[in-house]
Amino acid sequence: MALRLLLDHLVYAERQDEAWAEQWQAMKSRGTFISTGVTGAFRALIPGAYEYGVASVYAEFVRARGWLEADRVLTADEHASMRQKLSTWVAQDRVLSEVLETFGPPSVLFGGNNPLYGKTLGYLTEQAKEPMLFFHLWNGTDPEAESAWPPIYDEPVLLAVRYGTGPFRDTFTFTPEGHKRRPEAG
Repeated sequence: MALRLLLDHLVYAERQDEAWAEQWQAMKSRGTFISTGVTGAFRALIPGAYEYGVASVYAEFVRARGWLEADRVLTADEHASMRQKLSTWVAQDRVLSEVLETFGPPSVLFGGNNPLYGKTLGYLTEQAKEPMLFFHLWNGTDPEAESAWPPIYDEPVLLAVRYGTGPFRDTFTFTPEGHKRRPEAG
């Protein structure tokens, strides 16, 4: 909700209300925004309240407006190589350190630096029309556990990679762990 309120104010200040209305319709038509919001769209695919993913969806709009400052920008060739490698790379379970070793630091980090907790890593090129590539990492507790501490894993596991502008569900490629942890409704 805070992200939506912030964006409402930004588009008003920038006199881009029409762009936000168009984005809103596009999100609804893609299934990125459902009756329970972007959070609900993620909840059908990723376990728990996955706020890092939610921020990544709004980041796509912010990037298209020229408001997103990346920590690292990939060349078109680096981005294409990364996308090409992913289909076979995500066929195995991966953890945060493997993502960073293989693809380097992200352009944008959604979530904290603490290596115990979930986060989303976003990778982008200078071309705003080129979709961002997102690595959705998760570390939670066993649903049967009495306590939320400690997390199950020593570092977050990769559940899915998201790329593209088609229907939201179709932009995800899940790892074996991601398939295993998908909510029943997903």
